[in-house]
Amino acid sequence: MKEILREIGMIARALDSISNIEFKEYDLTKGQYLYLVRICENPGIIQEKLAEMIKVDRTTASRAIKKLVSNGFIDKKDDEHNQKINKLFPTEKGKNVYPFIRRENDYSNKVALDGFTDQEVETLFNSLQKVRKNIEKDWEFVKKGNKRNY
Repeated sequence: MKEILREIGMIARALDSISNIEFKEYDLTKGQYLYLVRICENPGIIQEKLAEMIKVDRTTASRAIKKLVSNGFIDKKDDEHNQKINKLFPTEKGKNVYPFIRRENDYSNKVALDGFTDQEVETLFNSLQKVRKNIEKDWEFVKKGNKRNY
């Protein structure tokens, strides 16, 4: 069997490393840009939904959010109906960095897909979505404290 997940992992780690280096000048480190992008694209999102979107546990999300708040990229605001819920919003600083992060993402996509036909890109996208959906089932299962049987 081909080591598909190994290839995906290497791609993800390389892109994450590049982003961490390039976004350092904005004081964004260790994948914080992922959170900022999702918050900019979904203003008012709650932490639990954000963690689920990025596929991290609550503690990891909490640390990144705390850092983004302290660095002035996002604000936490209480929900009007439930004081236990904080909604996350980008600040002006966060909104100003967002276009740069999007440009980096678009550029990385262009580089990664160089030489692919439109049909190949569509096939790859659909295949990766299918892989993600398959993995999400196990992620949800394990996240609830269960063990996979392999």
